[in-house]
Amino acid sequence: LAGYALALLHARRRRRRPVHGPPPHPGWTPGTKQPMPFPDRSHAAIDPKALASAYPLMISSFVPRPIAFVSTWSDKYAGNLAPFSYAGCFGHDPPVVAFAVTATSSRDDGRKDTLANVDESGEFVLNIMSDWYVEAANHCCGAFERCVDEFDASGLTRMPSALVAPPLVGEAAVSYECRVVHRHEMKNAQGMVTSTLVLGEVVMIHVAHAVLEPEGAARAGPLSGFQTLARWRALGATPTGRSGTPSTCPARTAACGAPDGGSGGGLPCVGLPSRGAGLGGRACAERDGRACGASGPGGLALPVLGA
Repeated sequence: LAGYALALLHARRRRRRPVHGPPPHPGWTPGTKQPMPFPDRSHAAIDPKALASAYPLMISSFVPRPIAFVSTWSDKYAGNLAPFSYAGCFGHDPPVVAFAVTATSSRDDGRKDTLANVDESGEFVLNIMSDWYVEAANHCCGAFERCVDEFDASGLTRMPSALVAPPLVGEAAVSYECRVVHRHEMKNAQGMVTSTLVLGEVVMIHVAHAVLEPEGAARAGPLSGFQTLARWRALGATPTGRSGTPSTCPARTAACGAPDGGSGGGLPCVGLPSRGAGLGGRACAERDGRACGASGPGGLALPVLGA
């Protein structure tokens, strides 16, 4: 019985190993030119300052991009969970990941909920998106009130972190517990902060056993199985998908990673239907003597991009 179990384990691990195909041009030799495969090989020089917005061109050309599903925590307002397509991995010794949060006109200070929480706690959890929970993740991007925790709104599972306050997403196969090491504000020509880059040192990595390759092939450490992980990524102006296969999420309103009024965003195909019904300030628990999201004693609810 033990021998059968061991053989089964090895078989499963073999099935999870990436299948490496040949290079796109196996006959290429150094020095051989590889031109663009288009009849017209000329370029257009585009000054981003001359555009009404560089957002559509940037998100449709710098692809694919991993989507960071970021969990944060506030002692005052509880948790927040939102996807961001401005994200990446920037080192391994120490391991560093980063994401950028665009400014919003829906807050007096221009900070979306994720950034406000990161500034308060100095911590976040970056969860890797996978296709089996993409609809729930997509639901987390939109105009939730400040006190609404998207874990509750989406039905995603909170899992306790080991070293930081924000919880892990239980459905994520890989999660990185992070502490902020740098925060950089980017300003436009008018001197306005338009986005904030947040870099975090990874202090703990959680990997589901089903995607973990403990042997790490010929490398000096463990790997995650590429096919099994089914990473979800931004593929262009509106679609997202797995490994080059575009998909379209339900049409939404303003999105987490997008500037106000932009299409796309955290998940470029996302946004959310209006969150006023059932999830507005009156539906929130009372905190600090007034409803969350209210502008003052008059109780006028403010529309807030809950990113």
